Amino acid sequence: MTAETYVPILTFFVFVLAIFVGFEVISKVPSLLHTPLMSGTNAIHGIILLGGMLVLAGADNGLAQALGFIAVIFGSANVFGGFMVTDRMLQMFKKKK
Repeated sequence: MTAETYVPILTFFVFVLAIFVGFEVISKVPSLLHTPLMSGTNAIHGIILLGGMLVLAGADNGLAQALGFIAVIFGSANVFGGFMVTDRMLQMFKKKK
């Protein structure tokens, strides 16, 4: 087997490890830091949204168009959902009349 055969396996392995590490890191975040963390996450998803738009603009085949479209849909859902969650969290800290 050549080195090129191991690249998809190693990529999948890194992806699975990133899922486990991300879950462990996020589960340990205290609730006090949730709102600033969501703001940072919204910025990251904004970058993903922009990257998906750039992929979609330069797509020359069906696979690139499909991946760009999925990135735009997921990125925009995460951005808008993150802003909604952040707004609800901030509403909890406002004084009630």
